[in-house]
Amino acid sequence: MEGYKRNMIPEPETPLPSIKTGYGLLQWLSSTDHKQLGIMYLWMALFFFLVGGAEAMLMRAQLALPELNLLGPEVYNQLFTMHGTTMVFLVLMPTLIGLGTYFLPLMIGANEMAFPRLNAMSLWITLLGGLLLNFSYLAGGAPDAGWFSYAPLSEKNYSFTPGLDYYSIGLIVTGIGSIGAALNFIVTTITMRVKGMKMNKLPLFVWMVFFNSFLILGAFPLLNAGLFMLLLDRQLQAHFFLPATGGSAVLWQHVFWAFGHPEVYILALPAFGIISEVIPVFSRKKIYGYVTLAASTVFIALLSFGVWAHHMFAVGLGNPVNTFFSAASMLIGIPTGIKVINWTATMWGGRIFFSTSMLFAVAFLIDFTLGGLSGIAFAIAPIDWHITDTYFVVAHIHYVFLGGTLFASFAGIYYWFPKISGKMLSEKLGQWHFWLFLIGFNMTFLIQHLLGLLGMPRRVYTYPDLPYYGSMNFIATMGAVLMMIAMLIFIFNIFHSLRKGMKASSNPWYAWTIEWFASSPPSLKNFDELDEVKTSRPLIDWEKTNQRNDGE
Repeated sequence: MEGYKRNMIPEPETPLPSIKTGYGLLQWLSSTDHKQLGIMYLWMALFFFLVGGAEAMLMRAQLALPELNLLGPEVYNQLFTMHGTTMVFLVLMPTLIGLGTYFLPLMIGANEMAFPRLNAMSLWITLLGGLLLNFSYLAGGAPDAGWFSYAPLSEKNYSFTPGLDYYSIGLIVTGIGSIGAALNFIVTTITMRVKGMKMNKLPLFVWMVFFNSFLILGAFPLLNAGLFMLLLDRQLQAHFFLPATGGSAVLWQHVFWAFGHPEVYILALPAFGIISEVIPVFSRKKIYGYVTLAASTVFIALLSFGVWAHHMFAVGLGNPVNTFFSAASMLIGIPTGIKVINWTATMWGGRIFFSTSMLFAVAFLIDFTLGGLSGIAFAIAPIDWHITDTYFVVAHIHYVFLGGTLFASFAGIYYWFPKISGKMLSEKLGQWHFWLFLIGFNMTFLIQHLLGLLGMPRRVYTYPDLPYYGSMNFIATMGAVLMMIAMLIFIFNIFHSLRKGMKASSNPWYAWTIEWFASSPPSLKNFDELDEVKTSRPLIDWEKTNQRNDGE
C-alpha cells in the first residue's frame, strides 16, 4: 500500500506546475482542476488552429491564380473538408468550452466544477476525436465530402477511402466530449453559485454558456445519431441515405442541419457572452439592457432549432416549407439585433479604452453584423437560389465564424490572459496582431462576396481565367498571408509574455466580476471565503463596503 502511494502522482502545489520539473507533466495529464483543464483546452485549440490554418493556406495558394495545378482535385477536396471540420469542431468549440471551463466556476464564486472527472474526460475524449480525424491522412485518405458530408457523396459508392469512417467516428467521439462539458456547465451553474448570486445576477458570459449548454444537449445527439447511421451505411450497407436502394439523401441534410444551425449559435452565444463582459469594462459603464440581453439569448436558443431548412432551399421542399423557414430565419435576426443595440448603447457615452481586447470586440461588432446581414439575404429563398454554392456562402460563413466567434475569442483571450497566466500580454504586439488580422481578414473574405455574385462556385480546386476572378482571388490569398503573419505575432506574444511579460495584478482592468477577486493566476483553491453577492457588479459593491468600514 505504501509503495502504491509513493507511485501515485502527487497533487500540484502551485497553480501552474512547470512541465520541466518532477511530476509537472504528469500533474497536467492527470489533472481534474478546472483551470488546468481550461488551459489545456486552449492549447489544444491553438494546435488544431495551426493544422486548420495550414490547410487553408494550401488552398489559398492553389486558388491564388487561375488554372494553377499545385494541388490535384482529390487533395483539394480533402483539404477543404478537413479545414472546415477542424475549425468548427476542434478550434472554435474547444476555445469556447476551454474559456467556459476555466472561468465559469471563478465567475460564480465556486472552487471547482460539479463533476471534475467528467470535466477531464470531456477534454481527453475531444482530443482523441481530433486525433482520430487527422489520423485519416495516414490511413488511406482524409474525408473529402465537405464538413457537412452530404449523402450520397459521403457513401462508400462515392468515397472509397476510410476518411469518412474516421470523420464519423472522430466527430461522434468529440460530440460525446461536448455533451459532457455541457452537462457540467449546467449542473455547476445551478448548484455551485456563491451566496446571493441569483440567476438574474449571473455574469452574462456565464448566462450565455449556461443556455448554450442546453443547445449542445439538444443538437449534438442529432449529429451523433446521423453519423452513426452514416457509419452503418458505409460499414454494414444499411442504406439510410442511398436513394438507389430506398434511402434518402435529403434525410441526411435534414439530420445534419437540424444539428448544424443550432451549432452556429452554439459557436455564437459564448462569444456574445465574452463581448458582454469586455465592452462594459473597457467602456467603464454598466451593460445596457442586461434583461433584454439575457432574454434574447433564450429566444435565440429556442428559435435556432426551427430554422435548419433554410440551408435546403435549393433541395425543392416546396413553397409552404420554404416560406415557413424563410420567416423563421428572419425572425431570429431580431434577438440577435437586440444584442448589437445593447452593446452599441453600452459604448455610447462611455470612457472607452481601446485595449487590444476592446479593439477585437469592436471589430466583432462590425464584422459579425455584416455576417448577420448576409445571413438575412440567405433567408430569402429566391436570393438563396441564386447565390447558394457560390463564394458568397464562403464569405458569409467566415464573417460569422471568424469575424464573429474568433474575434470574440481573441477579445476574451487578451482580456483574461492576465488572470490565467499572471502576466500581461504585450499591447504593442497585440495591436500588430489585431490590425494585420483585421486587414487580412477583410481582404480575404469581403471580396469573396463579389466573387460569389459574379458566379464563382465554391469547392472547386481551380477556375478559368474569367474577368476579375484572378485578381480577386490573388487579393484574397494575400489577405490570408497577412492573417498568417498576424497569427505568428500572436503566438510569439503568448510565449514572450509568459517568459518576460509584465506581472499582472489581480484586477488589471478594474473589472467587477468575481474572477478578478482571485489572485492572478488563481490559487489552487480559487477562493477561501466570499461575501454575499447583491448586484451583478460584486467587486464594486465589496469595495464600497470596505471603504465604509474603513471610514467607520
